[in-house]
Amino acid sequence: MKNISRRNVMALLGAAPFVAAVAARAESPKPAPRAEDVTSRDRIREKHFPNVQLVTHEGKKVRFYDDLVKDKVVVINFMYAKCEGICPGITTNLVKVQRILGGRVGKDIFMYSLSLKPEQDTPEALAEYARMHKVGPGWQYLTGAPADLELLRRSLGFTDPDPLVDADKSNHIGNVRYGNEPLQRWAACPGMSKPEMIVESIGWLLPQGSRPSAKGEGK
Repeated sequence: MKNISRRNVMALLGAAPFVAAVAARAESPKPAPRAEDVTSRDRIREKHFPNVQLVTHEGKKVRFYDDLVKDKVVVINFMYAKCEGICPGITTNLVKVQRILGGRVGKDIFMYSLSLKPEQDTPEALAEYARMHKVGPGWQYLTGAPADLELLRRSLGFTDPDPLVDADKSNHIGNVRYGNEPLQRWAACPGMSKPEMIVESIGWLLPQGSRPSAKGEGK
């Protein structure tokens, strides 16, 4: 083993405080961003897009904001598989929307249906629901922890001002919310609106040259 000179020992001892300081800085938490550094996009994300973990009808674990919404144009609605109210009608209507959009779904536009009754809607139940309604690729059905889905429902504004009505899942709001996350453009419409109108509304979120035609897949 080579001998270490006194000079080398002193150099190592002198560097110790610096190394310790660097390590401490690396382990210390990052300072909170200043108010002036927080963008409007950040504020919308923090208020409306909790990054909870969900499970798709294909059994894949995803994060709501990071995996589903960030940097995307999205179409979102709430439903549950055994709904005997408006859910089947809205699903049928959105299937028509998906067919008009064609290959844009899953590429330029992403469709998500979130469960109102995740304690019943397992991934297998949602997969069967999607098959029954002939839902195409690019449209994901999502379940997860009941508290997380309720947080999403409220954060996304799918609520009724009357607490008694809001508590009854069979009376849930049949709206569809759509938006362009990076451009912070968001709107909503009734889920039973004419499919052509929904397609036209979604088109306003896309660049002018790539807006889909209500008569069929846009170029």
